[in-house]
Amino acid sequence: MQRRPERSGRRYFFAVIKAIDDPSVFKTKALQWASSFDAFCYLDSNNFTDPFSKFDCLIAAGIKDQLLADAGNAFAELEHFRMGNPGWVTGFFSYDLKNETEHLSSNNDDYLGFPDLYFFAPQYVILIKGSKIEIIADNPQAVFAAIESGNHLHQKQQSPIVINAKISKAEYLGTITKIKDHIARGDIYVTNFCQEFYAEKTEIDPLEIFTKLNKVSPAPFSAFMKWNDHYVICASPERFLAKRHDKLISQPIKGTAKRGKNEAEDEAIKRELRSETKEQQENVMIVDLVRNDLTRSAKPGTVRTEELFGIYSFNQVHQMISTVACEIDTNISAVSAIKNAFPMGSMTGAPKISAMQLMEQFERSKRGLYSGAIGYFSPDGDFDFNVVIRTLLYNAKQKYLSFQAGSAITFHADAEKEYEECLLKVKAIREVLGQS
Repeated sequence: MQRRPERSGRRYFFAVIKAIDDPSVFKTKALQWASSFDAFCYLDSNNFTDPFSKFDCLIAAGIKDQLLADAGNAFAELEHFRMGNPGWVTGFFSYDLKNETEHLSSNNDDYLGFPDLYFFAPQYVILIKGSKIEIIADNPQAVFAAIESGNHLHQKQQSPIVINAKISKAEYLGTITKIKDHIARGDIYVTNFCQEFYAEKTEIDPLEIFTKLNKVSPAPFSAFMKWNDHYVICASPERFLAKRHDKLISQPIKGTAKRGKNEAEDEAIKRELRSETKEQQENVMIVDLVRNDLTRSAKPGTVRTEELFGIYSFNQVHQMISTVACEIDTNISAVSAIKNAFPMGSMTGAPKISAMQLMEQFERSKRGLYSGAIGYFSPDGDFDFNVVIRTLLYNAKQKYLSFQAGSAITFHADAEKEYEECLLKVKAIREVLGQS
């Protein structure tokens, strides 16, 4: 066991480092402990190997300071907030901050009521890497004792949930035809068209649902976050943007295929995904967009594609993932680098502004936190944020539950296949909610 002081903001906290026998058991207990706070953020890599990750799991709990902001001056407010809180800070960016980064608007229905931006400086930070945990707090030993003495999670019987779709399949297919007309006219090249699934007057146990989802669909950028009555239950496989020292890394996903019934079928599906022209076109168009976004924050000549068309497998799907990186300009702050790339190209399309404008017309729901990002800023100036996809959003006060899915639409898109892809992406969420 090690004990050392750690500076966070204007105060000194103590950090205790311990070795534990079973990290998975400790994570479960720590998550239960954190869930009692008004605000907490749980980030879990689920043991996926990643050269850019600092830890396996981060748990931030309790509010030392917080920032809520809507589009308008949100990024500037966050910049100021970081100056006052240079230690660990966790939170989220909503997709609708697009209205601040560009001259856009969001007029679709929103029943969730999340702010466009929320960050908090936590009272307690727990970092898990391998068999070691680090607790940063005024009283880390007391925190460890409280976590260890916690009870195990007892599953409750979930009441039946009726899931509705904001857009019918027939309407979805018709909309794809209209979008392809815009592509044929040259208005856009590719876009991400999203649809909402929802339930009203519904009560769930968010902790139980997250635990189930994280088991059914473990992902490298899973997140569970609470802000008062608002919950985010996320099984994201995608990194939006990370900063590591002087390097920025973005890993857009474009290209999805189902898992096979056996190993031979699985390998055949992966080969088909890797060689599918449409999937490659989608991926390379978004890679070009991300390269352009990073140029706004990069030292000249440093933007590069480190991996193109990488195939990665998850419990539910195979994904085509590329990696784009650059050296950050020393005059660009961490918050500015995020603003310069936001929203992420994989969820917008290209050209970016035109695609966002069109989707605002065709989509029926405000995206809100869906298509946004959850993550952290660390004391050394680094950050890491995911893409909020494969995510259940819940307003406990309003008893409104929502999850969305989208797919990339190009001129050669098959509307039926795109619809089935959307259903594939929400399969795990429907499963943990008791839906077939």
